[in-house]
Amino acid sequence: MNATLSRFNIASLVLGFAFLYLPIVLLVVFSFNESKLVTVWGGFSTKWYVSLMSNQAIIDAAWVTIRVALIAATVATVLGTLAAIALTRYTRFRGRLLFSGMVYAPLVMPEVITGLSLLLFFVAAGLDRGFLTVTLAHITFTMCFVTVVVQSRLISFDRALEEAAMDLGATPVRTFFQVTLPVILPAIVSGWMLAFTLSLDDLVIANFTSGPGATTLPMKIYSQVRLGVTPEINAVCTILIAIVATGVIIASIVNKRREVQRQRDEQAAQRG
Repeated sequence: MNATLSRFNIASLVLGFAFLYLPIVLLVVFSFNESKLVTVWGGFSTKWYVSLMSNQAIIDAAWVTIRVALIAATVATVLGTLAAIALTRYTRFRGRLLFSGMVYAPLVMPEVITGLSLLLFFVAAGLDRGFLTVTLAHITFTMCFVTVVVQSRLISFDRALEEAAMDLGATPVRTFFQVTLPVILPAIVSGWMLAFTLSLDDLVIANFTSGPGATTLPMKIYSQVRLGVTPEINAVCTILIAIVATGVIIASIVNKRREVQRQRDEQAAQRG
């Protein structure tokens, strides 16, 4: 019975991973296809990556996407961290329920509704759609994800460390930067990476809030796919996959090293 269940679990796991990742593997493989037909293998070649480097429209869209993602992720991380601190440390203040609802609303709100509401707001405010509006929109919907990640770390944070620092004469600001921030930094880095990835991947909200000169890479890919998938599109998607995978690996390594260092520090403190 156990052997049967084990085989069933293994088969389910293999089928699940194949369903999720086999299309991605095929996309990466066919990005090195010699043939123009994306479903017919014509031999190994990197010519589509070389061709991609001369496609100015793709390069411009990629540059817009990277700038938006960097700015949006950085601002969203700062605001999301402050929101997480407010929700964790100040459990009773007037309007807390409304504030938390506004922070978490983008998590459950359909992207179409979020994009449309932001579009109406920008029109009412007289803002011309472009790079600024896309960046503001991405800050709005990525900030809540940073808040969730950082808040989960703050909930388990030992407040006695801060109290000990302040008993020794440290100001609240100095305590935050020298005690609290180093402890929650892995969560902040993880939140930044999540916000950056979500901004890179966004299509729906960017479609509502973008304007002339602010076409993001997902928008460019979608517009070209509607006319037919080309090997260049496979090459672009492969590069995006590589960037996201590299970021995830780096974040995992950093978090693991910080966790190991934290454990060493705790052991050294106990010995001392």
